Amino acid sequence: MKSEAEQFEKVGTVVYESSDEACRVLATEVASLIRQRKAASKNAVLGLATGSTPVPFYRELIRLHREEGLSFENVITFNLDEYFGLEPQHHESYFRFMRDQLFDHVNLPDSQIHIPPGMVTREEVYTACREYEAKIEAVGGIDLQILGIGRTGHIGFNEPGSSQDSLTRMITLDKITREDAARDFLGIENVPRFALTMGVGTILRARRIALMAWGENKADIVAKAVEGEVTEAISASFLQRHENAQFLLDRGASRSLTRVKHPWLVGPVKWDDQLIRRAVTWLSNRLEKPVLKLLDEDYNEHGMSDLLTECGPAYHLNIRIFNELQHTITGWPGGKPNEDDRYRPERALPYPKRSLFLVPEPMDDVPAVGGTINRLIEQGHRVDVVFLTSGNLGVSDGSVEHFATVLNDLAQGRGSNAWKEPVRYAGQLLGDLENKGPFGEDTAALRRLKGLVRRGEARQALHDCGMGADRIHFLDLPFYESGRYRRFASGEADVEALRECLTKFRPHQIYMTGSASDPSSVTGVCYRVFQSTLQKTAKRKWRSDCRIWLYRSSERPLGSYEIDMAVPMSPDQLKEKLSALSHYDHEPEGVSERDRMVARYYDQLGLANYEAIEAFQEWSE
Repeated sequence: MKSEAEQFEKVGTVVYESSDEACRVLATEVASLIRQRKAASKNAVLGLATGSTPVPFYRELIRLHREEGLSFENVITFNLDEYFGLEPQHHESYFRFMRDQLFDHVNLPDSQIHIPPGMVTREEVYTACREYEAKIEAVGGIDLQILGIGRTGHIGFNEPGSSQDSLTRMITLDKITREDAARDFLGIENVPRFALTMGVGTILRARRIALMAWGENKADIVAKAVEGEVTEAISASFLQRHENAQFLLDRGASRSLTRVKHPWLVGPVKWDDQLIRRAVTWLSNRLEKPVLKLLDEDYNEHGMSDLLTECGPAYHLNIRIFNELQHTITGWPGGKPNEDDRYRPERALPYPKRSLFLVPEPMDDVPAVGGTINRLIEQGHRVDVVFLTSGNLGVSDGSVEHFATVLNDLAQGRGSNAWKEPVRYAGQLLGDLENKGPFGEDTAALRRLKGLVRRGEARQALHDCGMGADRIHFLDLPFYESGRYRRFASGEADVEALRECLTKFRPHQIYMTGSASDPSSVTGVCYRVFQSTLQKTAKRKWRSDCRIWLYRSSERPLGSYEIDMAVPMSPDQLKEKLSALSHYDHEPEGVSERDRMVARYYDQLGLANYEAIEAFQEWSE
C-alpha cells in the first residue's frame, strides 16, 4: 500500500539517506537471493549495469564476498549493454569495467559471465543479439535486474523512442548520451556511435527490477519516470508496468518527487522556515506572479490553506518571504565591514577574512564562482584557491602533441647540448602518444604533463579574476592520481592531505561544491573527503569561526528557495568571467546561461533584475 505522501508515484520508490545505505540494502537482498538459490541447488541469475551509479553497489558485493564469505559460484550474470566496435580490453569497454569493478574480485566463474559481444561484425549483429536472448531464456530468465538511469531517461542504452517490446539489438546512441560519455573517452569524437543493448522488453521480463539513481542531476528525470506518463521518450517509465520494480534513490535524486519537492500537495506538513520559502516561491513561479502579488485565494487553491492559517494572511506572508529573499542578495560576499550585518548573509567581522575556495578539478571554479572570487579580492580579503586534483584526466592528447611539437620546433637549428634533454623529452611524449593510440592508458609522463597544462590554464583563468599566483595551490589528492573517471576510491591519505590544508589556512570562509553530485564523480568523491575532514577538524578552534558556503559547478543550479547568498554580477563582470574561461583548451558550455537563470529566478519573484547571479547555500550539520 502506498502512503499518502507517495500518492503520485506510479512505481515503488524508496529514498535513502545516502547511496551507500541504498547499496547496502540492495547488496543484502542480492546476497539473500544467491544463498537461497544455492540452498535449493539452483543458480541466481543477475542482470547487471555499468556506469558510475552501480559502483558503490559492486564494492559492497565485494565486501560481502571477502568479509562475510558470500560465494558467487552459483551466479550467472547478463550485462545490459556494450559499445559496438570496442575491444574488450579497451579501458572504456563494459567488459573491462565489469572486470575492474566486480568480476576480478569475486569467485564468479568466467563461463557464467555474459556481456553483449561488441566486436561482432555488422552483419553478425542480429544473430548475436538473438543468441543473447536465447542464453537468457535457457537459464530460466533473469531473477534480479539492476539498472541505472541516463539523463534522457534511458535504461541500458534504450534511447528515447525505444518500444516496450524491444529486444536485444544494436542502437544509435543519443547525442546527450555521447556527450555524457565524452569525458571518459577524452572527447566526444572518440565516443562510439553505436551500442548493443538489452531491449526494454528483455528488461521487463526480469522477475525483479531495481533501478538506482544518485545525485540531484538525476532528480528531474527520475520524477518524470516515477510520476509521469508511460512514454517511449523515457524508457525508464515502462517500469511502471512491472509488478515488482523499484527505484532506489539517495536524497539528491529524490529532490523532484512531489512528496519531497512539494510535500504540501500530498498531505499535512510541518511548516518550517525553509519549507515556507519553498512553497511561496513555488506558488509565485506557478502562477507567474511576483511574491508580493499573491492572494489568499492563490494559497487556498493550491493546497496551502493551512499555511495561511499558521502564518497568514497572504499580505503578511508575502512580505516576510520577499524580505528573506531580498536579504540573500549581497555585493559583499565577505561581509561589509563597519555595517549592521543583521540582514546580510555574511557577518561583517572579522575583516579582512581568510576565504578558501576548494575546487575538485580545474574548471569547477571560475565558471561557478569567478565573480565572487573577484569581488572578495577587490574588497580586501585574503583569497586562496586550492585545486583538490590536477585535472589531468580532462586534458586532450592534442594539448600534449602541441607542446611536444613546439618544443621540437624551438630546438631546430640550435645545435646546443642544452636542447638535447628537451628534445629527448618531446620525443618520449610523442612516442607515448603513438604507442597508446586514442584509447590507451596515459603513461605517468603524459599524466604529469597534462597536469602541468591544466595548472597553467587554471592560473591564467584565475589571474583574469584578480588572483595572484602565490594564492593558487594544487593538492593533487591521491585518489585522483591513481584512478580514472567512474573508478575512484578515496582513502585516509586524501582526508589527511585536506586536513593539513585546512589547518594551514584556518579559513573564516570555505567555498565547496559536490554536495549534489553523483558520489562516484570527481566532485562527489571530493565532497565526501571534505565531509570526513570536517569531522576530523570539528573541535579545532578555527572551525567555530568558519562559515561554509556550498556552490554548484556542473550540477543543476540551486533553486531560489535554497539560496542563502546571491552575489549579483553586472554585464561587464559576466563578460570578464567568460573571458577568463577562454584560457582553457575547451570552455564549459552554458556558464552565462546558468548565471542568468539564477538572476531570472529573482526577477520572476519580483526582486531586482540583475544580469547574472552566483548562488550559494550555507552548509550546516
